[in-house]
Amino acid sequence: MSQQSSSVEVAIIGSGFGGLCAAINLRKRGIEDFVILERRSFMGGTWFQNRYPGAAVDVQSALYSLADEPYDWSQLFAEGHELRDYTQKVIDKYQLTDKTRLNWTVGQAEWLEDSQCWQLTRDSGERVTARFLINATGPLSTPVTPDFPGRDAFQGASFHTNDWDTSYDHRGKRVAVIGSGASAAQVIPAIADEVGELHVFQRTPHWVIPRPDYVFKPWQRRLLQNRGVYHLLRKLIYWALEGRVLGFKYSKTILNLVARRRAIKLLKRQVADETVREKLTPDYTVGCKRIILSDTLYPALTRPTTQLHDKQNGIARITERGIVTQQGQTIDLDLIVYSTGFDATDGLISYPVYGRGGVALRDKWATFPRAYLGTAVPDFPNLFIVTGPNTGIGHTSALFIIESQMLYIMGCIDRVRRKNSKSIEVRPDAEESYTRHIHSEMERTVWKSGGCNSWYQSKSGHVIAMFPGFSFTYRRWTNNFRADDHRIV
Repeated sequence: MSQQSSSVEVAIIGSGFGGLCAAINLRKRGIEDFVILERRSFMGGTWFQNRYPGAAVDVQSALYSLADEPYDWSQLFAEGHELRDYTQKVIDKYQLTDKTRLNWTVGQAEWLEDSQCWQLTRDSGERVTARFLINATGPLSTPVTPDFPGRDAFQGASFHTNDWDTSYDHRGKRVAVIGSGASAAQVIPAIADEVGELHVFQRTPHWVIPRPDYVFKPWQRRLLQNRGVYHLLRKLIYWALEGRVLGFKYSKTILNLVARRRAIKLLKRQVADETVREKLTPDYTVGCKRIILSDTLYPALTRPTTQLHDKQNGIARITERGIVTQQGQTIDLDLIVYSTGFDATDGLISYPVYGRGGVALRDKWATFPRAYLGTAVPDFPNLFIVTGPNTGIGHTSALFIIESQMLYIMGCIDRVRRKNSKSIEVRPDAEESYTRHIHSEMERTVWKSGGCNSWYQSKSGHVIAMFPGFSFTYRRWTNNFRADDHRIV
C-alpha cells in the first residue's frame, strides 16, 4: 500500500465545471500551488461521463458556459459532443491537465487542528494535505439504481444512463428504460426507432413543454465569436429565464397560464390515444418536478414498437430473462437501462469528511444537509462546497450559480492569505440564520407545495436541491462578504 504524501495550498476534488471554475479563478489570482483530484480516468465531469444517446443541455448554451469563455455554439441547446469539445477547450486553454491527478478517489478528508490544514487520504493510502479544500464533486455524480427483486439475476446487459456502455449495440434489441426524468426523456427518442422493441417504465409522469431549439447559421456563429455580441445574447437569455421564478415561487396562476397550458397543448397534439394521454398527465403542479423540454418524447412513446408501463403495471421483479410486471406480464429483454437519477441531496458528498474535533459532516447533516450560502459549514474551516445544499437552480444556468459561489470562495481565500491567517470558518449562528431563512422562503415555492415527491427533497422532506429565489439575489449575497458571519484564525 502506497503511503506517499504531498502538500498543496488548495485541493480541488472533482474536475467538472465546478472544479475547473475553481482552478481558473485560482490561476487568475496567481495561485499555482493547487491540485485537482479526479476519481475517474478522465477529466471534464458531467458531459464526459454522460455519453448516453441524446445527451444534451436543457439551458441555452450561451448561458450554460463560463462568462469569460465565449464559444461559437452550433445550436441554441448544445448536444453532449459539443459540450465535451467546449469543456476540453477550457481545460486546454488554462493548462489544467498537468494540475490534475486522475484515478484519485478520496477515501476520507480530515481537518488537522494542530497544523490547520486538511488531510485527504486516497483509497490506496496516499495522502495530500491542503490549506484549503474545495469539494466540487457535484450533486449529480452518485447514480441511484433501485434494488428491484432479482436485479442481479438478469443475464442480459444493464447499465445506468450515467455509465452508458458505448460499446453495446442496442440496434434491433429488446430494451427497457426504467425512469421518466430528464435523462430518460433524451434517451427514449434517441433509441426508439433503432431498437426492436422498447418498454418504458414510468413511476411518475413529468410535465413536458416544447424545446425551442435553433441551429445557428454560419454568419451567426461568427457573430458569437465577438465577446460583446456573446454577452448581449447571454443577458437576453438570462433575463428571459429569470422571470420563471415568478411562477415557481410567487404565482401558480403564471405557472398554469404559461407552462401548464403549453404542456397540455403539446400532449393533446402529440398523443391521440386518450388512455395513453391519461398515463402521461401528471397530477401535481407544473414545476414541482423538473419540467422536461422535448418535442420528440411523446412521438417516441407512441410508436408501435414502444410500450409504456405506468405505476399501475410497474416492476414486480427482474428475472434472468427480463422483467415481470405487477400485472403478471413477462417481458423478455436484451438490455435494461436504469435512468433512475442521482442521490443529489442526502448523498451530496460521497466520502467521509471530519471537521474540527473529529465531528463528521454526515452527523452534522443527520437531519438534512445545510450550509451557509450553500458553501460553508460551521466546524469545517477552509472547506468550501461547490453546488452544495440549496444551490440548485430550476430556471437558469447552474454555471451562473457556480461562478457566484466563486466570488464568495475566492473572497474567503483572499482574506486568509492577505492577513497571513490560518483559517476561515462560518459561525454557527450565521449558518443557522441563513438556513432558517432559506427554508422559510422555500415554503412559498412549487417545489415544496406542488404536491409531488421529487429528487429535490431529502429524506427529511426539506427541499435541499433548489435555491428559493432569483439567481441575482444569490449572486448579490455571495458578492457581499459579511465579516461578522465568520471567524478568522
